[in-house]
Amino acid sequence: MELGFLLEKILPFIKRRKSLSIIFYLVFLFYFSIPAFQIPLLDYQRTYVSSLMEQRAIEHLMIFYPHQSWESFGSINQNLFRAIVSMEDGNFFNHKGVDWEELEKSMRLNKRRRRAARGGSTITMQLAKNLYYTTNKSVFRKAKELLTTFRIEKEVSKKGILHQYVNIIEWGDGVFGIDEAADKFFGKEPGELTTTECAKLAAVIPSPLVHQPNVNSGYVRRRSGIIRGRIGDVILFPEK
Repeated sequence: MELGFLLEKILPFIKRRKSLSIIFYLVFLFYFSIPAFQIPLLDYQRTYVSSLMEQRAIEHLMIFYPHQSWESFGSINQNLFRAIVSMEDGNFFNHKGVDWEELEKSMRLNKRRRRAARGGSTITMQLAKNLYYTTNKSVFRKAKELLTTFRIEKEVSKKGILHQYVNIIEWGDGVFGIDEAADKFFGKEPGELTTTECAKLAAVIPSPLVHQPNVNSGYVRRRSGIIRGRIGDVILFPEK
């Protein structure tokens, strides 16, 4: 009875406002398609398998399945967090998921050069994509990624975001998480990494399948040099 009464009231509105109704439907669909129940737990529990790991496994025809070992926040050289923030997202501690100023600069530069010369993704956006989506590009995937980003920023601490990030991102072919990366590239535990090694690891984040942090290429030297120059200016979790 109540459902029938509700439909009787809203159906005429839907018929009159078809375009608006479609928009509401898409927003509703997108909102409830994001992993709402998992997000609040990111502050308290480890992630075992990310969507990107699953994607890489499929690309390898399930012959190889990537894995990672979870590392506690305190057992990681804190300069790694500073290095990542300095290069990937300088306003990480100030924005709410999207750095609109940086995004605008990226769009202007990319338009001027007619190619994707500069990315505008924040650490939180990268985390959302790695955890729940794939590298496949589409408008719908980007919209869902953006909504997930806002949910993560709202429900997870900045420390939790950084902790999840370093433990699940890709640092090489089949290399996920800082524990695997530190061991493979430098033969060390994450807490034993030097500042230079932290800078080199952060340097290859945009293209981990092309560049390796332990290979002294021009790309790694240039980017790690920039990072070392910035790292001292990064204050982790500043008081507001």
